[in-house]
Amino acid sequence: MISVVVVDDQRLVRAGLVAILETQADLKVVGQADDGVSAVPLVMDLRPDVVLMDVRMRQMDGIEAVRRLSGTPSRILMLTTFDLDEYVYSALRAGACGFLLKDAPPESLVEAVRAAARNEALLAPAITRRLVEEFVQRPRPGAVPERLGPLTAREREVLGLIGRGLSNREIAGQLFLSEATVKTHVTRTLTKLRLRDRAQAVVIAYESGLVRPGQI
Repeated sequence: MISVVVVDDQRLVRAGLVAILETQADLKVVGQADDGVSAVPLVMDLRPDVVLMDVRMRQMDGIEAVRRLSGTPSRILMLTTFDLDEYVYSALRAGACGFLLKDAPPESLVEAVRAAARNEALLAPAITRRLVEEFVQRPRPGAVPERLGPLTAREREVLGLIGRGLSNREIAGQLFLSEATVKTHVTRTLTKLRLRDRAQAVVIAYESGLVRPGQI
């Protein structure tokens, strides 16, 4: 059973999300909140597997709530109205595992929650690339070596391919490595850079200059 907390300041939206999730036998909504102020202690207390968090809310927004919950085991999916939203980019940097549009079909919502529970980053590559390209700034001179210094040449290469939206299988095919070897490189890269998941790795790949806006 996957436990979920739903956080949204619009009562009708929140009720709709809950109704969709509760139609699934493997999903259980264990709590609801209408802003970040009430969501933070609720999530800390319940420690759900997944949190659906609205980006823009009164009092404390979703970004600040994600920052305060970064040390918890819960996976946080951001909910947004627009796919190009600077707040979503900030949320990915803060520790969210991905994002979902509020008008996504019910089946996408359900699968997104399941993917988050499996510790997968919810990243639609095309949307995420547009998001990052729109709001990330080119690194200042010297920023790349300092941030990526702990990585080997191969790990930097893998990080760049993560930034382009490739899966482990696709990276393995491009680098002529086994999928298990790629998985090891990914794990070591995330550990060395102290990143929570692939979502943050995508951001770092752009910020460090391994992937440039417009690069395929």
